[in-house]
Amino acid sequence: MVMIFLLSIAVLVTVISWIFQKSAAQAYKRYRTAFKKEAKQRMSEFFLFLDPAQLWFANVLICALVIVLFYIAAGSVWVCAAAGTLALVAPQYSIKRLKRRRLQHFDEQLPDLVQALAGALRSGSGVHSALRHIVAQSPAPLIQEFGLVLREQRMGVSFEQALANLYQRVPTEGAGLVVSSLKIASQSGGSLAETLERIAATLRARLHLLGRIRALTSQGRMQAWVMACLPVALGVVLNQLDPHSMQALWQTPMGWLVLAVITVLELLGIFFIQRIVNIQV
Repeated sequence: MVMIFLLSIAVLVTVISWIFQKSAAQAYKRYRTAFKKEAKQRMSEFFLFLDPAQLWFANVLICALVIVLFYIAAGSVWVCAAAGTLALVAPQYSIKRLKRRRLQHFDEQLPDLVQALAGALRSGSGVHSALRHIVAQSPAPLIQEFGLVLREQRMGVSFEQALANLYQRVPTEGAGLVVSSLKIASQSGGSLAETLERIAATLRARLHLLGRIRALTSQGRMQAWVMACLPVALGVVLNQLDPHSMQALWQTPMGWLVLAVITVLELLGIFFIQRIVNIQV
């Protein structure tokens, strides 16, 4: 009877292990495919054309190095697994953060370009020739995005379609206003210079308001980071002061449960604070 019970447990453990291994392999393949697709799309937005397979290999290699380093430093399997998971998903977060910063730089540079374009139109220049001269003296990412618009026109793409492609690459409110005004002016005419001057004034006022909001909510964002880093720093300090007492937290199932609860609560706190301070204008 005991042998049958042990055999049943062994078969159950084998089946669960096989299902887990199969699910992990499928999840790994899905994440690898999504990573390559996302990396190729995001890198092309930065005008960087890299091989997604090489990026994936570099990501896996860095993940393995992080796991080895954390195992040497901490000696805990759970800490190594958490560090490896963070290293695996960190590139996706970094790419999204770089894209947000690039869009922010684009919005900050756009009012100067619009104002310069309005001045060129008032002096009698055409839209295309004015864009060509202004874009050549603009910083990145303006020179990249509007330069691509001009190159698409030279390849035979219509001006309206090139502007639509620009807004698809840079889906910000400022880009939408500029693209709409240029489309309407190219189709129906009108005082484009005056419209662009009003858009430039609106964009500057919006950037000024966003800057004030960021300054007023900076304390809340700092509180989120302090709240996230304080338990980690406290755990490291207590582990150095009294490692024997902290072993119950690192090496027992109850301690792992406490760590999981703390992590979930910390993530929820960061999420809600970010939602509160993220004011849309």
